[in-house]
Amino acid sequence: MIKLTRLAVAVALLLSTNLYAQSEVSIIPQPLQLEQKQGAYVLTEKAFIQVDNGNTELKALGELLVQGLFERTGTRLSLVPSRADNGTTATIVLQLVSDTLLGDEGYRLSVSEKGIIAQARKANGLFYAIQSIYQLLPVERTTDSGVAIPAVEITDKPRFGWRGLMLDVGRYFYSVDYIKKYIDYLAMHKMNVFHWHLVEDHGWRIEIKKYPQLTDVSAWRPSTNFQRGSYINLNPHGGFYTQEQVKEVVAYAQSRYVTVVPEIELPGHVLSALVAYPELSCTGGPFEIPEQWAIQKDIYCAGKEEVFTFLEGVLGEVAELFPSEIIHIGGDEAPKDRWEACPHCQKRIKDEGLKDEHELQSYFITRIEKFLNSKGKRIIGWDEILEGGLAPNAAVMSWRGTEGGIEAARMHHPVVMTPTTYMYLDYFQGEPYLEPSGIGGFLPLRKVYSFEPIPEELVGKEREFILGVQGNIWCEYIHAPEKVDYMTYPRGAAVAEIGWSTPDRKDWVDFTRRLETQYTRYEQMGINYAQSAYQVYFEVTDDTVGKKSTVTLKTDSYQPEIHYTLDGTEPSAKSPSYEGAFEVPQYTTVRAATFKNGKRVSPVSIRSMVHFGETE
Repeated sequence: MIKLTRLAVAVALLLSTNLYAQSEVSIIPQPLQLEQKQGAYVLTEKAFIQVDNGNTELKALGELLVQGLFERTGTRLSLVPSRADNGTTATIVLQLVSDTLLGDEGYRLSVSEKGIIAQARKANGLFYAIQSIYQLLPVERTTDSGVAIPAVEITDKPRFGWRGLMLDVGRYFYSVDYIKKYIDYLAMHKMNVFHWHLVEDHGWRIEIKKYPQLTDVSAWRPSTNFQRGSYINLNPHGGFYTQEQVKEVVAYAQSRYVTVVPEIELPGHVLSALVAYPELSCTGGPFEIPEQWAIQKDIYCAGKEEVFTFLEGVLGEVAELFPSEIIHIGGDEAPKDRWEACPHCQKRIKDEGLKDEHELQSYFITRIEKFLNSKGKRIIGWDEILEGGLAPNAAVMSWRGTEGGIEAARMHHPVVMTPTTYMYLDYFQGEPYLEPSGIGGFLPLRKVYSFEPIPEELVGKEREFILGVQGNIWCEYIHAPEKVDYMTYPRGAAVAEIGWSTPDRKDWVDFTRRLETQYTRYEQMGINYAQSAYQVYFEVTDDTVGKKSTVTLKTDSYQPEIHYTLDGTEPSAKSPSYEGAFEVPQYTTVRAATFKNGKRVSPVSIRSMVHFGETE
């Protein structure tokens, strides 16, 4: 009986190994080099993880892997020193090597029937190797026979050093627990920058001990609007992060090799601060935190010395809290109306020999930069900081298209590309009538994925100043963590692949294939991802002579099963299956939806073919 049981287990292991070896791996972002081999490594509780016990960072990574494998497979492994020998080769090895070709974040991962070896030059490379190990795991629930991990050889490193996501907590406050989850999700995609937008007209979110009114007053508002239009929700909203909580978030991010870049807006987007300290404005106030989302004309006065005293006090504490070498100082959407009418600002322009208010903003930014440089920090700002002259050591986030980034790179200043047309993840990702309320715009998954961060206009050394890419979640109409998830993923996965993978390794069709597995991982992790990629969209060519239209149905998903109707009924799995472009006469209304395993996985998309010359 014992022999038969052992034989059954052996057969089960063999079958699961062979079965898994035939399936394609689904790693996001796409590795630089990946070769899938025959066979698999079968993970059981007999396995152990080897690390250099004398290296505390490696030991922490080993413990992270122990916990991660247990959460994903239910298999509990032991962590042992790399010099241990317990007579078995069933091991996972995390190892630092002196291979400069891997760079600071690269890794090699070898999976064979004997075990798994992950190597990197630095510990963050091993962290990324661990993320790839997780993505090699089968997404199906495991059995007692073990977990079959496909045999592969991977050599991988990122294209860019800045691969980030921004979360705006100024409009809506999100808990520390959710911020940690957001960092987890970011890190699992091998992104390494969390841009924390902490200051807005509508709320100040970070404790500054020197100025307690910033959290006693500026962090709260009596009402807000959750959707477009004049609708106001009378429920108060607010919150802030204590300095101890900030330290907790920063330490958590560091354990996942994510740099937290804080943004302290100036000179605009600061009405919340002026409510508490109206003397820092040009007019003296009084002010109220606005209920509607709009650019505010009241900004810091550039002519008053007390403004710079205040900001140096704020930024001095910020510089102590965040290890990041870079501090984001905003610099965007600062109307000059108040400066034009302010005697203090006009005197500053005259005294400093400035040409106009744009040069006054450059003076403002340069002065703040000089202070932060004295604290060992560098600044980055939105591309408006180019206006009036760029501060000497500033980096630029190019958001109003790529033009600002091109200009800065040509001046040999570092650039992060984040144009609205490709990287603003608060825009609708499907047809607006099928999506939750949003700020506007249209940015489907396919368009995000198509972005190339290095513009053709840049040549030679100029191209080296593109640090990387970042997706932004602005939260005017994103008031709950579940909606943040919805707006971020899967588009965040596309941002990750743009930042990590070389252009020759990007493949839209294969990306959609790999996303199908990633969606299952999202579900298992509780990420409320959008299924907008399954929405059907129409490409229509009209024949004005024959009074008919040729209709093509597409989605942003892999090999979609689309069903459609022409008779006004809702499409079902029994409706005609879309096999290719088809013709319909004028006045026909096409309804279409995507199905999977007989179940509808998208809302119904509708397109009416109106009389030619008329509008829909």
